[in-house]
Amino acid sequence: MNDTGRDLIAELSGRGLLYQRTADEALDDHLASGMRTAYCGFDPTAPSLTIGNLIAIGLLGHVQRAGHTPIVLMGGGTGLIGDPSGKDRERPLLTRDEVEANIAGQRVIFERLLDFDPARPNAAVIVNNADWLAELGYLEVLRDVGKHFSVNAMMQRESVRARLESRDQGISYTEFSYMLLQAYDFLHLHRTRGCTLQVAGSDQYGNIVSGIDLIRHEKGSHADAYGITSPLVTHADGRKIGKSEKGAVWLTADRTSPYAFYQYWINVPDDDVGHFARWFSVLPLEEIDALETAHREAPERREAQRALARHMTSRLHGEGECERAESAARVLFGEGEFRDLDAGLLRDMFADVPHSEHGAEALSAGTPLLEVLCETTLASSKREAREFLRNQAISVNGEKVDVGRALGRDDLLPGGLILLRRGKKRWHATRWRA
Repeated sequence: MNDTGRDLIAELSGRGLLYQRTADEALDDHLASGMRTAYCGFDPTAPSLTIGNLIAIGLLGHVQRAGHTPIVLMGGGTGLIGDPSGKDRERPLLTRDEVEANIAGQRVIFERLLDFDPARPNAAVIVNNADWLAELGYLEVLRDVGKHFSVNAMMQRESVRARLESRDQGISYTEFSYMLLQAYDFLHLHRTRGCTLQVAGSDQYGNIVSGIDLIRHEKGSHADAYGITSPLVTHADGRKIGKSEKGAVWLTADRTSPYAFYQYWINVPDDDVGHFARWFSVLPLEEIDALETAHREAPERREAQRALARHMTSRLHGEGECERAESAARVLFGEGEFRDLDAGLLRDMFADVPHSEHGAEALSAGTPLLEVLCETTLASSKREAREFLRNQAISVNGEKVDVGRALGRDDLLPGGLILLRRGKKRWHATRWRA
């Protein structure tokens, strides 16, 4: 006997990640009586995942830290069908090559957040349900799986009912069959890997129950098969998590730079930071409590946001990228020099601000800033530019300047940039090319 299972339930509950669970006491006893295996499924609909997926990955991380074995189930088979849950229209069908490429792209994320070291007794495992679903015959599915499902019950599932009520064309037979395939996943992992627990978001509860029912049809009513779901989490104001002003926040650097990722967390609103730390981080609960206390006493210091941003960026992108992001943030707050940053980091920092192109030859003799400002988004005329300069509202590479300032080669930053700012927040990046 051990107490790892009870620790898992307590940890999820303490972090606000426990929403539904099947067979409460039986699940507690099952988890407490030895090392168990749990899985969570992920759809390979894109070559990366977003912040919203961190909750599900985090469930597997907590499973592993509690001493149990996590399985990442990649939906190479179900990804060819598409999960109707939470969608108001049918997903576009992907090719096999597209699905496999997406699986390869997502794999690096799981390798960052879970421990796959084979020397560890509960090392994480990645499996692809195409390996068994692709081998099933249609008649075999109808006989061995479909016969255990009531169409009446399937029609009552929220994922199906919502589609029937919200779309003129209803739901396709392809999507309708998705829950059979997902239930079979649980049965297959139960058979081949002794997997007894599925974890997922609350929208998957019906699919989890279907898998449990299928297992018990085959193994008997007392077969060990359980489910845990996490709640739908949102910002305190109800906004969906995982979106920035520019769109989704991704978990790989090719789609969201480490700097932009760091900025997402550093800008978490005060009302959300404690919840976010519990949901997304693996910081000890006691440490989160202390951060919340410090934040209440001096919210202007943003200690909780800084700790969360540092923790999450290091986990996803490594210590080196986190340090680069922190150095960039310090420069923006006037605690360093822009010229100390490399070209790639400067590009990431100012990727979303207005840009303009200029000829670098003009810098040799010096070009009046007054004239350059009129070619940017910071001033609409020389009169306006002159007024801003006289009021010292303009800065060059973070330093305030006056009306007589000219730009020269000494102002060039790595990557051929000269950064102009009006006031505290309005930036324009000028790029000077030979």
